Amino acid sequence: MPTLIRIGNQDLTVDISPLGAEMQSLTSSDGRSWLWTGDAAFWTGRSPILFPIVGKAPDDKIAIDGAVYPMAQHGFARRSEFRLAASTATMCRHQLVASEATRAVYPFDFQLTLEHAVEGRILTVTAEVTNRDSKAMPFGLGFHPAFAWPLPGAAGQAHTVTLDNQGEPELVRLEGGLINPASLPSPFNAGRLMLDHAMFEQDAMIFPQGAGEGLRYGAESGPSLLFGFKNLPNLALWTKPGAPFICIEPWHGTAAEGGGSTELSKRPSTTILAPGGVASFAFTVEIP
Repeated sequence: MPTLIRIGNQDLTVDISPLGAEMQSLTSSDGRSWLWTGDAAFWTGRSPILFPIVGKAPDDKIAIDGAVYPMAQHGFARRSEFRLAASTATMCRHQLVASEATRAVYPFDFQLTLEHAVEGRILTVTAEVTNRDSKAMPFGLGFHPAFAWPLPGAAGQAHTVTLDNQGEPELVRLEGGLINPASLPSPFNAGRLMLDHAMFEQDAMIFPQGAGEGLRYGAESGPSLLFGFKNLPNLALWTKPGAPFICIEPWHGTAAEGGGSTELSKRPSTTILAPGGVASFAFTVEIP
């Protein structure tokens, strides 16, 4: 196992692995653990970073200016070793830069920086993408954190997701891992969704737009987590039916559409970053 970096304060402790710059635990001062444990019986992920694609590509291949490259689901960052660039008691910053291995599947000179920082009872996770190339660089970027369901101390209670904007965003589903762009009725009612494992029998619930910049996930009358999103217009909710976790996934980019273009630049919500450009994405989670 890679050596973990631990950051924290009097309220929160967070462990981060250099493999994927992936958060491994989120614990409050009362000893409660909020992040999924990565039990291999269900899913070994805990909080992977998705780059340079979110979701699947047709036949696990992307096209860039007509040239075809292999690309596994959710990209390569989550399987890559990041370098620790800076750390303090309450912050750590990991970086991944282009290499011979990444250029073989993604022909760009990039830098991806992941920063985890705690302040009070709030964790902020920031991803910064820099285009160090001489040509425009398309990519998708997503966060995939998994949290306990039920939350600590809330076994047997109903859990809900409540959007700050009280919206009722349209739903799309995956077919063979690709987006079926046909919109379905929203499962939200005035911004509120009561979670049920049956909702995930058809894989993730994806909301391409309209979920807003924040939400509450929690028990009806118990613990909760408060989320904020920056430059992350897409939202997905996912679990494996019966598994004791829920992924709350803010993205800028989605899986390719079934029957759509294989060009990375044509995928929904793709960012196209100019040479020398920097794009930043972040989410916060607060334990009130």
